[in-house]
Amino acid sequence: MDQINYTDEGMFCSGHVACAGCAEAVALRAILNTVGQDAVAVVAPSCTAVICGASPGSSLKIPVFHTTLESCAASASGVKRALVKQGKHDTTVLGLAGDGGTYDIGLQALSSAAERNEDILYICFDNEGYMNTGGQKSSSTPLNAVTGSTPAGKTTRKKNMIDILAAHRIPYIATASPSDINDMVAKVKKAKSIRGTKVLIVLIPCLPGWGIGDDSAVKVARLAVKSGVFPLIEVEDGIKFKVNFKDKSQPVDLYLKQQKRYRHLSDIEVKNIQAGVDDDWQSLQQRAIEN
Repeated sequence: MDQINYTDEGMFCSGHVACAGCAEAVALRAILNTVGQDAVAVVAPSCTAVICGASPGSSLKIPVFHTTLESCAASASGVKRALVKQGKHDTTVLGLAGDGGTYDIGLQALSSAAERNEDILYICFDNEGYMNTGGQKSSSTPLNAVTGSTPAGKTTRKKNMIDILAAHRIPYIATASPSDINDMVAKVKKAKSIRGTKVLIVLIPCLPGWGIGDDSAVKVARLAVKSGVFPLIEVEDGIKFKVNFKDKSQPVDLYLKQQKRYRHLSDIEVKNIQAGVDDDWQSLQQRAIEN
């Protein structure tokens, strides 16, 4: 196992109110310590907003601006432009949102910011549902997953946000996982060095929403990567695809069996999910070869 190679500078404080065992706290700590003190966070209503907390009791050691659910990218754009006006060109503006505020309600603002190529680092903590309001489905919820609003399982596939963002031809898009901290840190460092719109999508297994053990979030995230359910990739300028973890060595059923939201699946449904993951993986490998 690789040693985690970032230094904790105390950018994320103890005493926050994330669920015990939440992988988002792990990811947020690594991201903040990599970004450093010269940064401002713009946070949409989400689990992240609860974890960050309200001023003056924020768990982040950087300024935090809480905005509306639909306007995270727009607010981050405004903060960045105000900083530039003050001559603070190098201050990193972080947009922090969940999948509901990214894939759904905040998509218009994110698309507009991407079209303008605003100089922000937008991070989506993707727990595949509206998890702090009852665990309802979002368009990031995968096919067949049980949620509060899809008790028999979601009937549609997860929205392909990577391709949607790639169509905007922004400089940098990447996926990351709390199971691979070194990869995440490297991507945050790379994103910091690039001017323009950067988007990082981080998979966050939700303990109550997915129905997993309090000590299982990182394990489940690792299985998502190793099974190809959540590939670790980078996309530059919308056309250059790179796969960072190529060892798709685990079948999807090992990943699915960890979660209550998939316990209703039949053997045929599991095989169909495996076939879909395999097809997407082959397509991704081909795009990486071509570019």
